[in-house]
Amino acid sequence: MAPGYEEIVAGLTGPGGPFELVTETVRGRPMRMFKNREKSMREKVANAGLRGDTEFLVQGDRRIAYGEFTRRVWGAARALERNHGLRAGDRLAILAYNRPDWLMALFGATSAGAIGVGLNGWWVTEELEYGLTDSGSRFLVVDEPLYPRVEPLIGNIKGLETVFYIGEHPPRGTVPIAEILEPSDEAPTVSIQEDDPFIILYTSGTTGRPKGCITTHRGTIAQVLGIIFASVVGAATGGSTPLGKNGGAPTSLLSSPLFHVGGLHSGFCTAMTAGARIIFTEGRFDPEQVMQLIEREKISMWGAIPTMLHRVVHSPHIARYDLSSLRTVSFGGAPTAPETIDRAREVLPVEPSFSNAYGLTETHGVATLNGGKDLLDRKTSIGRPLPFVGLKIVDDAGKEVPDGQLGELILNGPTITPGYWNRPEATAETIRDGWLYTGDLGYRDSEGFTFIVDRAKDMILRGGENVYCTEIENCLADHPAIDEAAVIGVPDPELGERVKAIVRRVKDANLDAAAVQAHVSQHLARFKVPEFVEFTDEPLPRNAAGKLLKNLFRKDGAPNAAKPG
Repeated sequence: MAPGYEEIVAGLTGPGGPFELVTETVRGRPMRMFKNREKSMREKVANAGLRGDTEFLVQGDRRIAYGEFTRRVWGAARALERNHGLRAGDRLAILAYNRPDWLMALFGATSAGAIGVGLNGWWVTEELEYGLTDSGSRFLVVDEPLYPRVEPLIGNIKGLETVFYIGEHPPRGTVPIAEILEPSDEAPTVSIQEDDPFIILYTSGTTGRPKGCITTHRGTIAQVLGIIFASVVGAATGGSTPLGKNGGAPTSLLSSPLFHVGGLHSGFCTAMTAGARIIFTEGRFDPEQVMQLIEREKISMWGAIPTMLHRVVHSPHIARYDLSSLRTVSFGGAPTAPETIDRAREVLPVEPSFSNAYGLTETHGVATLNGGKDLLDRKTSIGRPLPFVGLKIVDDAGKEVPDGQLGELILNGPTITPGYWNRPEATAETIRDGWLYTGDLGYRDSEGFTFIVDRAKDMILRGGENVYCTEIENCLADHPAIDEAAVIGVPDPELGERVKAIVRRVKDANLDAAAVQAHVSQHLARFKVPEFVEFTDEPLPRNAAGKLLKNLFRKDGAPNAAKPG
């Protein structure tokens, strides 16, 4: 009789197993950790370099081997330290599309003890000014397409000293990125501790401004090993492996943005650890480009945002491409419609193993996984937690509830963020006694599978991006012609949800939907701009404490909707 899930996990994580777990004290609390692990991301880069001439990064005609990648990372660290005065703890921010230079600059800085800052590529100038100022970034890496958004800020951000430019014609006052990417065989030696910050990634906030979520060297390494562990368990329980057709190294498609944990931690860092070839898309997401790359580069694994998967499997041109190299397709960052999974199984010629991941920036990415046969049996479940993740479903008082009962999902373990950058109050509100309160409401069944059914936080999940309604409502409140406004999510099969605003105008004000959308687009990223705007002459319904009763709006869907042109 084939071993079951629990037996396989016990064998892998028990004494002497390849994923042996031990209990160690992390930030003053006992936590389960993989015994055999790297102790910093610099060590991970060094181990990657041992693969020498094995092809690693591919973008268009550009191909970089593992050994070259590591030498250029060491070169970046050396140049930043010696030529630009980078010190341990300094922040280096990056605003660029996915590309090898993004990664070499990041790992160069962090290998020298600095902290990366991933700036959201959708942000407008006002948001970028906030991110650079809030993080106290001393250095900025920016590429040609996104440079116009930060150009007005250069010279006007206190503490921002040097801007490195990715492009053929660096503007005056910037430094060509090539100057810090000359290869070196000399690895930096500054001390790095496991719980030192690795990179700060911004996540939208319930009270308005985004919060800089700290991810650590320890948490990133644990996250990566957890995903590889889950892949081994999946293969052992009858799923596919991400290896190529002939059992060679996997080839991974990187389409999720590197300024999110799904792209950087769960995507790139995991693929690097697995020795994969990593294929970059170019520019904005295009389903046609994705299918071309899968066919040409024989991609075997793809980590996708559900919206991306939806667009590919519903493409009218999908039958033109040979996608049979795919072995595993994972998706996360937003709820995945069962219809999308069914469509993917229908149109992909060789059925890959699908997996649905649940996680947050605050968990360094994946916290639970549901894949293979388990996913097909429970398409709406987020699965089981990774072996070092503690998971509870609790009531309003924080007391664990029985299986089958609804409550808030809380998590603990080494992948839980130590907190938000310079936000002790927000940290204390979200992380209590070592447990991360996710704001997601759900239940666990008798076999240990978790289901998310609602959100306690006032948040919209649009195409893999978290949109906190308060931030948009605060922006709308600044418009002189708006008396009050509420923002909600409207269900959508492609994006998961779209943004809708219900607006009450100041008496006699002349304001239409286009003006509302234009106002938000001046201050916030495009994905936060309401796609539907509904006007009302009545005061918005509130409870006795003045809180908007949004459940009354959600019953109405999206009538009188005006979409942006």
